Amino acid sequence: MEKTKRKIEAVFPDIQVELLPRESRGDQLQNIPLQTVEGSDFFTQDIFDALQNGEADIAVHSLKDMSGSHFFGDNTFAIVERDDTRDVAIFNATVEEKIKQGQTIIIGTCSPRREEMAIGFLRKALPQWSNDFSIETKIIRGNVDTRLRKLDAGEYDAIILATAGINRLLDSKQDAGSIKALLADKKLMFLPLIECVPAPCQGAIVAEAHHSNSNAIKVIEAINNPKLMQDCITEKKVALTYGTGCLQKFGVTTIEYDTDKTVVYAAGTNEKGAAFSNWYSLPTIEKDPTLFSTTDYMGSFFSYHYFDEPIHIEQATVYIANYKAVNNEQLIHQLQTKNIWAAGTKTWFQLAKQHIWVAGCGDAFGLEFLQKAWQMPLIKIDQQNICILTSEQGATSWKKKGWQAIASYKLLMQAAEATQHTIANANTIFWTSFYQYQQYQSIIKEDIVHCCPSGETATLLKEAGINPVVFPNIKSFIQWKK
Repeated sequence: MEKTKRKIEAVFPDIQVELLPRESRGDQLQNIPLQTVEGSDFFTQDIFDALQNGEADIAVHSLKDMSGSHFFGDNTFAIVERDDTRDVAIFNATVEEKIKQGQTIIIGTCSPRREEMAIGFLRKALPQWSNDFSIETKIIRGNVDTRLRKLDAGEYDAIILATAGINRLLDSKQDAGSIKALLADKKLMFLPLIECVPAPCQGAIVAEAHHSNSNAIKVIEAINNPKLMQDCITEKKVALTYGTGCLQKFGVTTIEYDTDKTVVYAAGTNEKGAAFSNWYSLPTIEKDPTLFSTTDYMGSFFSYHYFDEPIHIEQATVYIANYKAVNNEQLIHQLQTKNIWAAGTKTWFQLAKQHIWVAGCGDAFGLEFLQKAWQMPLIKIDQQNICILTSEQGATSWKKKGWQAIASYKLLMQAAEATQHTIANANTIFWTSFYQYQQYQSIIKEDIVHCCPSGETATLLKEAGINPVVFPNIKSFIQWKK
């Protein structure tokens, strides 16, 4: 509400804005499991009523709590701002010891979506000290502060929250101190966008004016962010094709990649119980029977030469570009003391098997995709405190861009005759690494269509004078190919 107030005052300095805090029915009835509540708008109906009755001119909500039917109704809406869309799992410091002892980890959540996606993911993402530990969910209700206190009191081993809500509290002078204290000794895992897809419009703050209030409508229209509004409209429309209500087990999110491109991703289980995973607005290129995808030959392009010298990393945060970079006990022990981020979930799961706690990943969108997330109040990582662990070729490239980078191995090119023949005859090629292109550039056709995932591969291809068709990541290309 405060941010909406400040935005209105910035555009209309002569308007006096009075805040009327209002608890919703969802906030008041904390002992009622969401699964027992019928219908939607459980957290927003009371605020709708205040607008309808003329008690307020403008209502402010979290858009993810608002039904599509209301959002596409007669009233006027503005998207005031949108924070990071991820969910975060917050653990008590004792969780790794419980894993070692093969105990059950109790995670607090009241979201069927989070329960559907996050629990299976965390079973593989937590450090695999034991094969015997299990994860169970337990209903938790209340605001962010209440849930953190319940975690701190030991009622749960972990809770799952939206990063947006915590970030806003950490930005608040009134709440920041208490929230920081509750988070001080906790271990965090930022859940990936692809395996744990956020709720539609998560992180978006929406302001609403009644359709009969012309003055309020003028204010609403002036503070709206058109780009964010379009993203939210798309997410709500996509979500409606899979189900309605607050008990759905799927997520929909907008992803910006490659500087100026946008894609919508939806996944989970629809209201009929069918699992799905769909990308919207992927690049459009002609289906080519001679298409060569390096995804079909992963592991056949390179061998790996590891360096004998011990690695010493000074920075507190380490971004691991490939799990292959971690190959000895000395390095594993060192990484267990660092704040670790992985390029994607494949690397994350491999690191978990080596008993390394991973805080989050780039969802295979590239390191640059994480830079905005690293600046959120809940994380606050400065670039100078980050080291990239990668190959010799990768380290050279990152250092040129001003990053701290260390190489633990060198890529050695290896060519197979059958692969060479197929690449030489292809009219379209999807590269998963720039170094694959370097290896075969002398034999490919001049008019070939180059494709690749976003991130460093796309950047290096562009620097080499190529204009590739860029997909969000490898998984999105595989869906397009199918």
